[in-house]
Amino acid sequence: MSDSTPHPAPKPSFFILDVDGVMTSGTFFYSAEGKMLKVFGADDHDALSLLKPFMKIRFVTGDRKGFAISQKRIVDDMGFELDLVSTIRRVDWIAERYPLDSVIYMGDGIFDHYVMRKVAYALAPANADPMAKQAAHYVTARPGGDRAVAEACLHLLERFFVPYDPLQLPGAQHKMSGEWTV
Repeated sequence: MSDSTPHPAPKPSFFILDVDGVMTSGTFFYSAEGKMLKVFGADDHDALSLLKPFMKIRFVTGDRKGFAISQKRIVDDMGFELDLVSTIRRVDWIAERYPLDSVIYMGDGIFDHYVMRKVAYALAPANADPMAKQAAHYVTARPGGDRAVAEACLHLLERFFVPYDPLQLPGAQHKMSGEWTV
């Protein structure tokens, strides 16, 4: 006899974020020598620290020429994994590593809607491409590089885990980024 009781979808276990346009403003500064700077926003790392006990967090970028800049911030400063993954190959890359029904993805670009339609839950910053925003389950009020990731993390805590209580200082169980705790 088969069990016909509907089973709830698994809680998401993996949060994969695009870098450029999500963690950054999407603005690249060039000189005659090439790509020099990217603008990363404030508070995103601290909010990711609140979410980290509940999910594995990983970043992807398609920006080969700016990879060293992203690596400095994401890997060296924040301590997260970062992979160089073509924007048009991301669904396959994610599916090779994670069950799609346990992945949350945050992206902003013209090809990110392909990923967003396949994963369990999708987010986009306010300044994302219209196709990405249409495919997202949640669109932040803030643009990429301006606390959009922090807003998304607080939304995910509320939606899937334990809501952040702004009246309660995070305890020892949360290892904060440390950037502002000197």
